[in-house]
Amino acid sequence: MSKKLYILNANYYEEISSRLLKGAISYCENNKIEYYIVEVPGALEIPSAINIINRNEEFGRVGSVGYIALGCIIKGETSHYDVVVYESAYGLTELSISKNIILSNSILTVDNHEQAIERSKDDESNKGYRAAEACSRLIDIQNGKI
Repeated sequence: MSKKLYILNANYYEEISSRLLKGAISYCENNKIEYYIVEVPGALEIPSAINIINRNEEFGRVGSVGYIALGCIIKGETSHYDVVVYESAYGLTELSISKNIILSNSILTVDNHEQAIERSKDDESNKGYRAAEACSRLIDIQNGKI
């Protein structure tokens, strides 16, 4: 059974999200995994987008489809950071469990731009690359390849 990954890219911080996306694509291409990129404005929109795609994805129930959440939330001077971090993570976890879908979360939550750059390097430490790897592994587990 071939794998299909949807990469949800929250492009609010485009410089960082494009680096994470490059990492996820690299993993998919290196492992010959079919992927689709879905751009959304921010981290809070990712759970809704995944829910919509999953509802329309006819193969989503057979265990070959996974979702990767990419984005970046950089701490600012207000409590908005805390709300976005919590709600995006909660939304993804709730969606994964309630809908029984495979999902990996690589929405960076950092204090500053430098930390985001460090986590989105152009190598296998890239958190987008690691999220694609984790999602692929979860598909294997669901399909009995433990």
